[in-house]
Amino acid sequence: MIPLRHAKTLSLLCLLGCFSHSLPACSQTASAASANVAAEPPAPTVGQSQGDPWWTGPMLANSAATLPRGHFLIEPYLYDVTATHSNSFGSLTYMQYGLADRLTVGLIPVFGYNKVSGGPNSSGVGLGDISVQAQYRLTQFHEGSWIPTIAFELQETFPTGKYDRLGNRPSDGLGSGAHTTTLQLNTQTYFRLANGRTLRMRFNVSQAYSNKVSVEDVSVYNTLEGFRGNAKPGSSFLANAAWEYSMTQRWVLALDVTYRHNRNTRVSGYNVLDPHGMQEPPSIRHNSGPSVAFGFAPALEYSWNANVGVLLGTRVVMGNRRTASTITPAIAINYVH
Repeated sequence: MIPLRHAKTLSLLCLLGCFSHSLPACSQTASAASANVAAEPPAPTVGQSQGDPWWTGPMLANSAATLPRGHFLIEPYLYDVTATHSNSFGSLTYMQYGLADRLTVGLIPVFGYNKVSGGPNSSGVGLGDISVQAQYRLTQFHEGSWIPTIAFELQETFPTGKYDRLGNRPSDGLGSGAHTTTLQLNTQTYFRLANGRTLRMRFNVSQAYSNKVSVEDVSVYNTLEGFRGNAKPGSSFLANAAWEYSMTQRWVLALDVTYRHNRNTRVSGYNVLDPHGMQEPPSIRHNSGPSVAFGFAPALEYSWNANVGVLLGTRVVMGNRRTASTITPAIAINYVH
């Protein structure tokens, strides 16, 4: 929703189905034997080596590790964002390449299909907003040191998904219409436990900014037919902590905990189909208000070998007055070469 078998972020109900409902930035990892040339710390001399577990990465937190030069990672996710009256089925694929030992670049295509009760479903599988990203590693963890692996990540999301002029199928809305820039700081470290097993921890923070969007007719911003105006999505802050406990070389337990704060999204304009036939119809203004969301995502990782693994997890977002409760089961295959 990314270690060295993950060298990833952002949202998924619009990364996963619609901009206001994000799945995780799922995590990529580049750990695996083929990748630990440059991204994983040297093995300690006692107990379980950090090179022993075949990590796939937790469901949401991006890795601070980068892929060694010339190596690549592919990690497709399949998920279902389940809310009270809807299901947003989708796929999100991390495709990353080690441009240099400290620099990894990537592409994240997203596809989705919305099923709703009391209205028409999506007309078909559609393209969501596509993201490109780059991550530069600043430091690397070494056994015996308190300094974690730290990386800076830059992600740009392009408005390739449909978001307005949706007609009688609002469920076709799979994008936000906005260019979104996300700045993120990723960290990753390791702890040796008393039983000799290894606990890996990540802590990431990010801030996303979107531009103003021109909006016409029915849209993901809850506008109606005849609307003409614009929307300004509010900025979004995300903090994500994750832990992975290596039960064996192949089996790993993972848990993400997230906090997200979205600032007010403002919609303004007018309706050209004003029923009163006024030459200058009254202006329409709507503010979503800020919102806060807490979530968690337990997951189970299994690796067949150092290059191929699978992750099964579920993200739970706890609802409140301005945030819908959602449950998102997901499966991901992680391949590093």
